[in-house]
Amino acid sequence: MITVSMTINDKKVGPMEVDNSLMMIDFLHHYMNLTGTKFGCGAGICHACVVIVEDEEGNSETLRTCINGVGRFNGKRVRTVEGHAKRNRMGQITSLSPIQETFATHFSFQCGWCTSGFINASTVLIEKLKKEPISSDQVEATIEEALNNHICRCSGYRKYYEGLKDFILSTDGLIK
Repeated sequence: MITVSMTINDKKVGPMEVDNSLMMIDFLHHYMNLTGTKFGCGAGICHACVVIVEDEEGNSETLRTCINGVGRFNGKRVRTVEGHAKRNRMGQITSLSPIQETFATHFSFQCGWCTSGFINASTVLIEKLKKEPISSDQVEATIEEALNNHICRCSGYRKYYEGLKDFILSTDGLIK
């Protein structure tokens, strides 16, 4: 058994005692009732299960939850797909995040299983571009690098990539 504490979607969690071998995806699903993070391959290949982890300086990265135990997230700030949309005091969604809205507008997904991973990876990319904008001729290569490891078995990726490209090119401060 291990004791873990973390912040998930801006809410403090723990300290709580859990089995040392518990994978983070199981912790999210069974202990936190956050089921938006999807279990895809179970081997860390498809990236459907990624969440965002922030460091002390506010830099973010994605981390796979199907191959990383909950202990790896101890003391961390974690964002899941449930943490992106704006909610009112009753917990009802009032608006989607800009990335969620972009993917919905572009009909980027079919079954939606991979969508949480694409949303989290795209959100991390946008946060990086806000700090370090790129030139417009780098957009496609930057998107390819950010989303290259994500597997979608339905849409063929094109609409995710197109949506993200349109978002980057139309959002002030992401292109220099």
